Amino acid sequence: MKNISVAEMAERSGLAEEQIMRIEGNEDFPSLAPLIKIARVLGVRLGTFLDDQQELGPVICRKANLTDREGIGFTNNATTKHKFMSYHALSQDKSGRHMEPFLIDIMPTKDADFIFSTHEGEEFIYVIEGIIEINYGKNTYTLGEGDSIYYDSIVAHHVHAVNDSYAKILGVIYTPY
Repeated sequence: MKNISVAEMAERSGLAEEQIMRIEGNEDFPSLAPLIKIARVLGVRLGTFLDDQQELGPVICRKANLTDREGIGFTNNATTKHKFMSYHALSQDKSGRHMEPFLIDIMPTKDADFIFSTHEGEEFIYVIEGIIEINYGKNTYTLGEGDSIYYDSIVAHHVHAVNDSYAKILGVIYTPY
C-alpha cells in the first residue's frame, strides 16, 4: 500500500534486499529486530504484523486460547530458517498498543554462533520454566525460573536456553512510535 520498492525498503531499514524478498514471499518470518525496522519504514506498529485487531478496551487472553493456537516461529537470523523460538501473542487483539507481550517457548539448540539483535525500545523477560542465557552487549546473564531482566534493546542482545534444553519465558517488548 505504501508503494515502497524492495531496494528502498532495504536502504531505509538497513536490511538486505534478499531478506526482504524472503519475508515478502513468506519464505521467512524474521526475528523481531527486522520486523521492527520494517514497521518503522512503513510507519506502522509492530503489532500490525502480528494479527493486529481493533479492540479499544481491555483484551483478555485465556489459557485455553493459547494452547489452541500455534505460535509464531521466528528465524534466528537472516540466513537460516531454523526456528528456535515460538511466540504466543498475548495481546494481538488490542489496537493502539506500544507493548507486545508474548509467551515464548525456547527450543533446545546446539548452535553457539548466535546472531545478536538490536532494535529500538525495551524488553522485559520473566523465566517461567528452565534456564536461559542472555548475551547483552559484552555481558552474559544466566536466569532461572522466577528470575527476570529488563533492558534497552538498542544494545546488541541474544536470548537462548542453556545446556541444549527447553525454556519458557514471558517476554514483553516495548517499541516507541
